[in-house]
Amino acid sequence: MTAIDHTGIVTDDNLSIIAAPQSALPESAWQFERVPFGPDDIVAEGADLEPATLVNAYSHGLFPMPIGRKRLGWFSPQERGIFPLDDFHVSRSLEKSCRRFRVSLDHDFVGVMRGCGDPRRDHGWINDEFVDAYSRLHQLGYAHSVEVWRDDELVGGVYGVRIRRFFAGESMFHRATDASKVALVGLVDLLRAGGFSLFDVQWSTPHLASLGAISLTRPRYLEMLSEAVNDPNGRQTEHHG
Repeated sequence: MTAIDHTGIVTDDNLSIIAAPQSALPESAWQFERVPFGPDDIVAEGADLEPATLVNAYSHGLFPMPIGRKRLGWFSPQERGIFPLDDFHVSRSLEKSCRRFRVSLDHDFVGVMRGCGDPRRDHGWINDEFVDAYSRLHQLGYAHSVEVWRDDELVGGVYGVRIRRFFAGESMFHRATDASKVALVGLVDLLRAGGFSLFDVQWSTPHLASLGAISLTRPRYLEMLSEAVNDPNGRQTEHHG
């Protein structure tokens, strides 16, 4: 079956990157599998942003966000947003937009994070600590970015965390009309071609829902997550470092 590719991102080189074996990390100092889930979306505070901490947290359904200036919160929404990869909706106008840009994988991970964290944006909370932490994950093969270019200018992108057949979309941005949507289209096409089974977007918003995002209950999401991160076809190598 021919892979759907609206942006030109689905190449052999990019598929080898998005499906590359991941080195096992040292054991995390924090036991996220023991975090009790209550009625709130925020389920824990504290810990750190070390690579092993982040991978352990994502593997058990948690992701971090700052609370105020100094506190680190860990979230596991009761209603979790995901994109069913086979139901992503690309309108005709969005197809036209895809042809106006150049799309790449992992060419400027930090640039995408900086774009997402621009303090002029309403949700520009991504600070230097998060950029450093996720850049380390990127260097270890656990985080990736899709960039959208107009000529040589970075005008949009999306980044997230990969664990075997699971991808957690973290944030996206645009500096040109439809650029973030084009990044999302490229990412979905790449995940679909790469055999991924779960694309998490944290919370489903009306904007994401218009593209096909849905909400799952926390228990159902955790079932699908366990299947994706323990998929034997998602390769992992021996202990790193």
